[in-house]
Amino acid sequence: MSNFQLGLIIAGALVLIVVVAYNAWTTHRNAPKRPRPAEADPAQEPVARHEPAFDGAVLTGAGLTGAGLAGSGAEGTAEPGFDGHAVDLRDALDLPVPTAERRGGLDPLIDAIAPIVAEQQVSGDAALAALPPTRRAGSKPFAVEGFNDAAQQWETPQPGQRYLQFQAGVQLANRLGALNEIEFSEFVMKAQGFADAINAAPDFPDMLHEVARARELDQFASEHDAQLTFVLRARHAAWSPGYVQQNAARLGLVAGAIPGRLVLPAQGPGLPPVLTLTYDAQAAMSDDPEQSAVRDIVLSLDVAQVHRSQQPFARLREVAAALGEAMDGVLCDQNGTPLPAMTMEPIAADLEQLYDKLDSRELSAGSALARRLFS
Repeated sequence: MSNFQLGLIIAGALVLIVVVAYNAWTTHRNAPKRPRPAEADPAQEPVARHEPAFDGAVLTGAGLTGAGLAGSGAEGTAEPGFDGHAVDLRDALDLPVPTAERRGGLDPLIDAIAPIVAEQQVSGDAALAALPPTRRAGSKPFAVEGFNDAAQQWETPQPGQRYLQFQAGVQLANRLGALNEIEFSEFVMKAQGFADAINAAPDFPDMLHEVARARELDQFASEHDAQLTFVLRARHAAWSPGYVQQNAARLGLVAGAIPGRLVLPAQGPGLPPVLTLTYDAQAAMSDDPEQSAVRDIVLSLDVAQVHRSQQPFARLREVAAALGEAMDGVLCDQNGTPLPAMTMEPIAADLEQLYDKLDSRELSAGSALARRLFS
């Protein structure tokens, strides 16, 4: 074998080694990022917790919807930066917790209510047995309450209690629309059936008046409903579900009841989550999740469900910035257009105006009435 042939063999071997090494490097670079083994246990511990029982409304679309807010976005290719606008999530523990909401039952502000007076006291057990099997009139929630003389308050009938006065109510509006004549008639039938079963007489409000109130309330709700949705998209390599969970857990997000959903819990018991993070549910349920590729995650805020004292938008911005930096992602709208930092301040200003308008209508964001109306 000549020196020339030997040189060709050596050169060919070197080229083959370089090609194999490059392919291995490219495969490693493009593989979904996985959680670091050394940090897996502490990071996964909070993920094992579960989402609060209250589940907010399903959020759809991207960007911002709602009166005065939909036009707050701006076109641009600048990448988001939150310098000077960040809020340290560690300060969240010091946020004021909303006071207990007393107006959680039927309320004339958002319900059509029919008083029901029994001829004699009715036991809570009998009242419960007389309730209709479903608690809806069409698409609207239906409820019956009894007045507890001892506690001096309206409540859902309780076993062992006795009641003389009741009230039946149907919600005037929700995100499915306003109460219509057919739903009001179904409400009357359900309430009348309950009253007949306990030997009581109902006093129904005028249908046309209540339907008109429902339309007016629905118009207000439609003009002041806002749901924020942002997409965090991977710049280069995709993420594995475990990698997403690990980074989200560092910011206080915990696993939700639905695969591919994490939430940032509120600072009070029984309150809906402040933020939700969702990604591909199929990737979350994969037989080998660490081989699944997640290229984008969705951060959502249902404005009416969270009290303004929780600073939900500031916390959404902080979570988005922290995840974008840690996971090498860019904040976008649904069309994949990067959102520059300048778009955030107008949205924050519009949200403050929205909060004020809801407060003036006694439907403050995060209140029990607002959570019922915007659901």
